[in-house]
Amino acid sequence: MSAITEPAQDALEQLARTAHPLCFVCGRAGECGLGLRFALRDGGRVEACFKCAARLQGYEGVLHGGVTSSLLDGAMTNCLFAHGIAAVTAEITVRFRHPARTHVPATVTARIVRASPPLFVVEAELVQVGQVRAKATGKFMQRNERE
Repeated sequence: MSAITEPAQDALEQLARTAHPLCFVCGRAGECGLGLRFALRDGGRVEACFKCAARLQGYEGVLHGGVTSSLLDGAMTNCLFAHGIAAVTAEITVRFRHPARTHVPATVTARIVRASPPLFVVEAELVQVGQVRAKATGKFMQRNERE
């Protein structure tokens, strides 16, 4: 059996709903969450659009780095969901290339780079006005259903 299943929007939505319904990034039920909706794209990657509200800033006019990191982590997790994989972040490295601005829409995408179950390496990026503002690489450990 292949380490990666064929990606599917249904798998993404089902796992997001059942594996972590109150997630700050993509949970639907949380009052304070961001509520991102990830969609499957070509090549098995996922994508979501995000309004960078001023309430999420760190420095004036700049999206807080912790929010940026959360968006990238959430994108990578949802990419795995699209492939039928529920996994937790084991390690994440974020590179902030340019400030992500508030009041400017952003797109966050993710794709699987390597699969060696139970370990998966995933990359993500946050883009505003055609410029990559931040990139991340994450190592994810597939969840044991008994945990």
